[in-house]
Amino acid sequence: MPVYGGIERTSTVVIGTGLSGLAVASELQRRGVDAIVVDGLDLLGAGNPANTSSLQRCDAADAATLRERNEILRHLRNYAVSHKLDIRNDVRALQLDHLDPDGFGTEGGLGGACDDVLAGAHRMQPWAVSTPNGILYADHLVLTRCAHSQLRRMLAELGVAAGQNLMAAMHALGMYLVGVGELITPTPKEVLRQAKLVGQAISAKVNPEGMPSLLTGGLALPA
Repeated sequence: MPVYGGIERTSTVVIGTGLSGLAVASELQRRGVDAIVVDGLDLLGAGNPANTSSLQRCDAADAATLRERNEILRHLRNYAVSHKLDIRNDVRALQLDHLDPDGFGTEGGLGGACDDVLAGAHRMQPWAVSTPNGILYADHLVLTRCAHSQLRRMLAELGVAAGQNLMAAMHALGMYLVGVGELITPTPKEVLRQAKLVGQAISAKVNPEGMPSLLTGGLALPA
């Protein structure tokens, strides 16, 4: 069992430090929403089917798409460094828990929750993301590069009946997707579009009385 250290709080935890994760983290930063980005998700260890390590690879359809993806990724990495985004390339999420809104117990967990730690922590935020370094509490969770079938299994383990409207069920929990397509891997431009929409949705919840103006120094991506 991992050793849990400190507790950190943030608006959003983004899982995945690839193109999708960096795109949504950059969009959130531009909108004044703080986020922590971790490298990926390991549920119940490396051999578990829910492990997303293999989903972080690039599977572009052709050379032109690959070049476009790499160019956008280069811009995003530079943006992350220059704007000091909290990117934790050496940290992976080990379990996810969606917490009781009243702050007592959990509604469900993925990966075998460390209940003694969770029950002993005062919390108002609905998501607890456990890592080897501690627990990240957040209002919103963004997943990248997960298959829809995998997401349905995750929601089922959280006690959520997704039905036909998977996205509505996820958004009700404060969970979002970037870089995920129904049948095929989305193009780099589609990933950016998804990141923008998720950034808008989270920002609207963080600032319900009206979103602040976008911060200066926006990311200029190749056309």
